[in-house]
Amino acid sequence: MDAYTALDAVLDPELDEPITDLGFVKSLAVDGTRVTVHLRLPTSFCAPNFAYLMASDAKDVLTALPWTSEVVVELDDHHDSDLINRGLAADAGYRGTFGHEADEDLEELRLTFRRKAHQAAMERALTVLLRADEDVDLHGVTLADLPDALSSQALLRRRDALGLPTDPSSPVLVDHDGTPFPREEIPLRLRFARSVRISIEGNSHFCRGLLRTRYPESTVEVSA
Repeated sequence: MDAYTALDAVLDPELDEPITDLGFVKSLAVDGTRVTVHLRLPTSFCAPNFAYLMASDAKDVLTALPWTSEVVVELDDHHDSDLINRGLAADAGYRGTFGHEADEDLEELRLTFRRKAHQAAMERALTVLLRADEDVDLHGVTLADLPDALSSQALLRRRDALGLPTDPSSPVLVDHDGTPFPREEIPLRLRFARSVRISIEGNSHFCRGLLRTRYPESTVEVSA
């Protein structure tokens, strides 16, 4: 079903994984050109801005399908479910939904986590490269030097999301503005990127465990 497949493009902003893979989609129902989706999260107290971003993105990707005329996305079992669901139904936007509590723009929040995802993907891709050649000069590594692996493909996606160059001659070690790291800063920058990657992977494992505990026998309900 293309409606469910479309949700693959919706990522948890912190974990940088599709909500479909994480098990955050509780149900999806299609009635003609109307689509109704219910989302669930590992705990009732997940950050409201994360929850809203995922729910809003889910509504956007489904609305973009050429055959949908009405899309309803609702978040279940969250302490701000009512507020978020009202805002989504009214297309009120992030600030319109949370008012004075929205201390930063939704796009600023999205950018922050895209930058974190890029750091983690960069470190992961270079780790794969170093396993093949531990003596490689990282300062001169370009995208063309990376192995043909999933980690390299993920890095290209993360760079594209930030508007960074993806041509083969581009250096791998760059900051979120595309500026190459000075040679003397590479060890420190890589250690920081590694800590970001480990944090993301740890949170992903933790969230999956919490979700299984909260909904031990649940499966995605898809109907058309």
